[in-house]
Amino acid sequence: MSTSRRPADIARRSAKVLRARPRDAFRRETFALPREQAREKAREIFRRFPKAAYMTEIESWRELPGDRIEFTMRRLPSAD
Repeated sequence: MSTSRRPADIARRSAKVLRARPRDAFRRETFALPREQAREKAREIFRRFPKAAYMTEIESWRELPGDRIEFTMRRLPSAD
């Protein structure tokens, strides 16, 4: 049996994939846009998915070179 097909190796790879995924029900999207476009994109998402219904929020953000903003939006997949 090759080393990449042993059960322990398969389990290790599966665990690595699971660690990379968030463990909650939220959907996340990450964007890297020029500052003004980033603001407009965030506003658009808040309009489409209101905070009261989808718990939408900017989870994280940072400034990149060239006046670009990278940010991650988080929301629930659907409102009840």
